[in-house]
Amino acid sequence: MYIECKAGNLTGEARIGRVTHSKTGRTLYYRGQRFQSLKGKGFKSNYYDLDSGEDYWISGPKRGGGDALYGGNIPVEIDEDVREEYWRDIRRSPDRSHESMA
Repeated sequence: MYIECKAGNLTGEARIGRVTHSKTGRTLYYRGQRFQSLKGKGFKSNYYDLDSGEDYWISGPKRGGGDALYGGNIPVEIDEDVREEYWRDIRRSPDRSHESMA
């Protein structure tokens, strides 16, 4: 998933990483963080961190890149455990599987 911290801004730090879901599907988990949907009530965000209250934009990564809600040239770090899969299956550029930034 594409995970971007909004924290009151239009753009913020972003990553590509694997999230897991709770049994009910209401909560997403990523690296010790817990996210819950804003159910369409967010301003420039669709999830919030249950512990910090910060807003996030979380979505599936796009084949052509450009995952940020508001575009731009934000460097996006790709987690090591999904890097090869991201470049091979999502972006269809397996020759870039050594790259850790998108």
